[in-house]
Amino acid sequence: MYKNILLAYDGSDEGRKALFECGDLAVLLNAQVHLLAVIPSYAGIMVAEGMIIEDNYDQERQRYQSVLDEGLATLRARGYVVDGRVAHGEPVDEICARARELKADLICVGHRRASTWAQRWWRGSLGKNLIDHAPCSVLIAMAA
Repeated sequence: MYKNILLAYDGSDEGRKALFECGDLAVLLNAQVHLLAVIPSYAGIMVAEGMIIEDNYDQERQRYQSVLDEGLATLRARGYVVDGRVAHGEPVDEICARARELKADLICVGHRRASTWAQRWWRGSLGKNLIDHAPCSVLIAMAA
């Protein structure tokens, strides 16, 4: 069934829920888990347009690497074999590209419900866009 799972991890409460669900699922299915943290492309746009300096982008990269390292450490502490990578770009594009590269059977993401219409419009829906473009099944973990 699912033997190769990609988890898009951002360190949020919803991301941690997905991390644990994905880990438990991987044990049940004897699947390999790969984590991916995506630095959104707007950070690069702001650097290019001079809105933030390169040092701030480096800080963002370090922050995302720390988030990834925390997710990897959490799963490894539970005995899971897992690897990870930080990417930069549009999250849906990066997640789908990594899933294709890994030949993933399943993509896992956490999801936070937007509380207002304006938040949904401004942020868009990673889950909806991912479902539309994913090369495999998608599990969306909902925080309680």
